Amino acid sequence: MTSTKRPLNGVLLFDKPLHLSSNTAMQKVRRLFRAEKAGHTGTLDPLATGLLPICFGEATKFSAGMLDADKRYRAHLKLGQTSSTGDAEGEITQTGGALPDEAQARAILSRFTGDIEQIPPMHSALKHQGKPLYEYIRKGETIDRPPRRVTIHELTLENFSGDEMTLDVRCSKGTYIRTLAEDIGAALGCGAHLLALRRTATADFKLDDALTLEQLEAMSETQRDACLLPADSLLLELPMLELDDAQAKRMAQGQKLAVQPDVPDGNVRLYHAGSFIGVAELQEGRRLVPRRLMAGIPSP
Repeated sequence: MTSTKRPLNGVLLFDKPLHLSSNTAMQKVRRLFRAEKAGHTGTLDPLATGLLPICFGEATKFSAGMLDADKRYRAHLKLGQTSSTGDAEGEITQTGGALPDEAQARAILSRFTGDIEQIPPMHSALKHQGKPLYEYIRKGETIDRPPRRVTIHELTLENFSGDEMTLDVRCSKGTYIRTLAEDIGAALGCGAHLLALRRTATADFKLDDALTLEQLEAMSETQRDACLLPADSLLLELPMLELDDAQAKRMAQGQKLAVQPDVPDGNVRLYHAGSFIGVAELQEGRRLVPRRLMAGIPSP
């Protein structure tokens, strides 16, 4: 297989394996596709597996919404033990405490549904004075972190077996599942940490539709390319607007457009001749302003 990089546009739903960082996983996929440009849409820790949408080429322009999207996880918790990192990568720091029964575990989950506050973990990439928190903790320093409000839309107990339980979590951006595990353990009075984490959904993308590295490696390049979703799959929540020849030309030139009253306020997906060409914002005064456009829009 030639290693020459090529222009490639689209979105791959990738099932990230264990022990790889999101960036390392993305680079492996980029090399496999020989893509000139790639980026992922939300970090998964090396301990975590699951859905990692990877954008190629022009699709990277439209990936920001995925960072803000709701996520869904399957979280496996160890009860009766806390760890230095809140997950299985850390050292066990405390054991003991009476373990709950299943009824007690189910009952406690209602406290963590809806809007809650979390204190971000020190073992995280959240920055303080320009440096990620994990750099401070490596030096033995602890930084005060203000609580952050997040939303747990759904929290369901899928399995309970004495000192372990599995949760299905649908949550807002910025939610730390490690912290959720620790807080649940504290509320139960026995302590807990995260044993394993698997992302099962991002926005409307589902893990069931994702491909593993082994599956991709077994395909021909043509087969792999056929797995890519179009760039506008990242934007399906936005209303769409079809432009005529003259309007598309003005958009490509960066000009504003006057639009009809039935176009909704906010961002819209733009199409010309049935092809996606970018995103524009409808501002006050019914003026449509280009925000991000696909490169190489043909001049009508």
